[in-house]
Amino acid sequence: MISRIQQAQRLITSFQHWTGKPLIETPEALFEAPFVVVSHGTESDPIFNYANRQALDLWEMDWDTFTQLPSRYSAEPISQEERSRLLTQAKAQGYISDYRGVRISSTGKRFWIENVILWTVLDELDQPCGQAATFSSWKFI
Repeated sequence: MISRIQQAQRLITSFQHWTGKPLIETPEALFEAPFVVVSHGTESDPIFNYANRQALDLWEMDWDTFTQLPSRYSAEPISQEERSRLLTQAKAQGYISDYRGVRISSTGKRFWIENVILWTVLDELDQPCGQAATFSSWKFI
């Protein structure tokens, strides 16, 4: 299992690789960023392996709870097919942008996420090791 700092560095490096744009400068800054960043691994039912403070607050979970959650549980059941299609598209292309969808917090609060960038996370050998998402726009519904 890799450290939180190592995973954050993978997210930063992979985002730059695919988009050509910086996400943020350091792993520490990523955790405290005012935008959401989450990632999951490559398990058959992927489990979240990173969430910055803004994501933990939005989903109303602590680190240990969030990083044991299958990522599909962050979306409502009716959104699963679209979510799956977009994950597949991002995996094939490296990243996608401008995704919009409904998510649900641990207490049942529903919210729209908008202008989401979804990208493939690469390890230190440039091998895919998961997927990540970032967004700075959400609205409770």
